[in-house]
Amino acid sequence: MVSDPADPRVAAIREATSLAELADGLGVATPHEAYFEAKPVWAEAVRRRQAARPADDGLPGWRVTVDGHAFHVHGVTHAGTDAERDALRGHVERFRDRGATVYCEQGIRPLYFEDFPAVCEMDDYRWALRECADRDVETHLDALSETGVDAVLEDLTAAADRFREAVFSLVESGGAVYGDRFERALGDVAAGFLTDHAAAATGESYEAFRLSNAAAEDPERLGALMRYYERAFLPQPLEREWLRGHDPELELVSHARNERMADYAVYHNEAATEVHLIVGAAHAPGVRYYLRRLRDGAEVPDDFAPL
Repeated sequence: MVSDPADPRVAAIREATSLAELADGLGVATPHEAYFEAKPVWAEAVRRRQAARPADDGLPGWRVTVDGHAFHVHGVTHAGTDAERDALRGHVERFRDRGATVYCEQGIRPLYFEDFPAVCEMDDYRWALRECADRDVETHLDALSETGVDAVLEDLTAAADRFREAVFSLVESGGAVYGDRFERALGDVAAGFLTDHAAAATGESYEAFRLSNAAAEDPERLGALMRYYERAFLPQPLEREWLRGHDPELELVSHARNERMADYAVYHNEAATEVHLIVGAAHAPGVRYYLRRLRDGAEVPDDFAPL
């Protein structure tokens, strides 16, 4: 848990279950103001905690013990590079040699484990599609029912996201000429213009782009990417409420899936004392959050069942 007795705002953020509560706790007028005021406060508190944490050993991950079973959450990129594929498969082989169970996000399996039966995919994208339909949320995922999950996952990124990536790539190439400080400054400016209110809750920024590219080529840097997303997100109830108000579909396919994946792993694990969950790095903090809730007494919903 994040704590900072010197700054009561950190406790207000940690304890708030809604943006209205957050506004009251921070003493500001609106939930909108509270959300953006809380972001840097929380990020700095998490940064101090990270500085005291020991260096990563092996595949970076966070451990949460639920009913005597150790669940390890590992964040990776969606780049599908050979370097990351080889590294992940090597780690998974070692996990399996120890008798561990390994699950992965559905979007990860076709990238790294398509021919690797040792890894079971979690039922998260299909669940998101059903939830969009049940809640009558307009969705871009309807093609899943016709073409299948794997085909659609290759092109889920919207035109705006592709444009943002193109601009960030241009900024990154300029850093080789003008230096790291120029690159970071220009990246921050570009992110300010290209990131909307919904993207604020999904951690999209130039720093995320840069760290993801670096980790895709050198998996030893996955820890830095996970730590970025750990700093970027407020506690899940706050991020989910914010995102639900700006883009209900995005809330279902991002943070809501974090809860689904945590429930899925706990529901299906019966015997293994060591369980590894391999998810997109942006999902890792949320999956850990919901595993901690299960550890602390929350229950998997009665109607939980794979689709």
